[in-house]
Amino acid sequence: MTTLTLDERQLMTRRAMHLLENWGLGAKDIMHLLHLPASVKARQMARFRDEEAFPDDPTVNRRLGYLLRIEEALHTYFPRNPEMRNLWVKRGNKQFSKKAPVAVMIEDGESGMISVLSHLDCTFAWDLTGSKAEYGERKQAA
Repeated sequence: MTTLTLDERQLMTRRAMHLLENWGLGAKDIMHLLHLPASVKARQMARFRDEEAFPDDPTVNRRLGYLLRIEEALHTYFPRNPEMRNLWVKRGNKQFSKKAPVAVMIEDGESGMISVLSHLDCTFAWDLTGSKAEYGERKQAA
């Protein structure tokens, strides 16, 4: 389904597991957040951390993409303070009705991930609204 090699998918899986565990998520929350297939059991999470890649599923891949973009945006916000990146995700935020961004992502699933990413990365929000396409059309017409 993807053009990534198995090694690249394993690296992406380990990176995502490291991120989610730093945010304090347990196996059930990780499974829910990534919308892993029902065939994946909580006891398999250790395998994803060490050796296996997440299933090559369009929904899982899309959600992984959102998480990794959130991670990149947090690096932009807090380039020298990794502790603050994890703290920001766990703290209540006025933008999300005083809920922690990680709670929004878990409760709202993919739409919560999109909300958090849109808040952190204005270019993502710009692409999402269609502004990028409108800008390109206007630029070509000129």
